[in-house]
Amino acid sequence: MKRIFKFVIFFYLTINFLNVSFSNQSFFEKGIEFFKIKKYEEARFMFEKSIVFNPKNSNSYLYLAKIYNIEEDQKKEEKNLEATLLIEPDNEEAILMFMKIALEKSNYSKVRDLSKTFNKVCKKLCNENKSILETLSNIEPKNNES
Repeated sequence: MKRIFKFVIFFYLTINFLNVSFSNQSFFEKGIEFFKIKKYEEARFMFEKSIVFNPKNSNSYLYLAKIYNIEEDQKKEEKNLEATLLIEPDNEEAILMFMKIALEKSNYSKVRDLSKTFNKVCKKLCNENKSILETLSNIEPKNNES
């Protein structure tokens, strides 16, 4: 009788664990679907649910940052980018988004620092860094100007 009870408990726990794992993935995937069709409120809810089940899902934080970028809530965008980079320091998309924010805030030294990091991890978005650095060189105050 004890063996049957242990087996039932083990089976129950296994099923629940698998259910939680699959639901986390489905929340993220649902969030992506909503994001693609520009239903940002629903997408945000799904990404937040995904984070509840897996707080280390850097992509959920990244997509939340993208939503806040669209909604022009820079404070929340930065917060989610920081979380993304804390979990995944070599996320080039998050670094690039952070560089654009720093450029917008005229924080040129931060742009240069992020650019150095970006160059080390760059795989897909390398050309974006060049355009940001060109913009930086065009707007950054020159040392010899009086």
